[in-house]
Amino acid sequence: MRYLAESFVLGALRRGRPVEQFLGPCGPAERPGVRRVEIRPTGASYEIYLHTVEDAGHESFFDLGEFPPFDPDADEFGRLLGTAEDPLTALNTAERRTGAERGRWVNEGVVQDEYGDFVRAGRPSGASPDGHRWPGVPGAL
Repeated sequence: MRYLAESFVLGALRRGRPVEQFLGPCGPAERPGVRRVEIRPTGASYEIYLHTVEDAGHESFFDLGEFPPFDPDADEFGRLLGTAEDPLTALNTAERRTGAERGRWVNEGVVQDEYGDFVRAGRPSGASPDGHRWPGVPGAL
């Protein structure tokens, strides 16, 4: 099973392991991008990042971490959306700020598989390959 139950998301964060969620496409058709959200443990707190990158992948290249930032003037690491003192607050903040869904979090690196499914499905704009609507991300660009 690809997606983590809430208890596994919280457990991963408590153990110092990041979790991520693929948020789907963004940008105009002539300059497509994709988004993902990451919760990263940093010692005593948790940071929530929104990564918006050019959709530079293809059938055999899915490494979102290697894609250039969508905004050339942006920090390559992503936009810090907030910090939290505990994993549940971080999870709630990430979902509230990005539209991420509780049942669609994955371990670090698995988001590449989500992107691969997106590419193989022809980059659907309205919903993920398994039928979930892409969340809107206020102020993402």
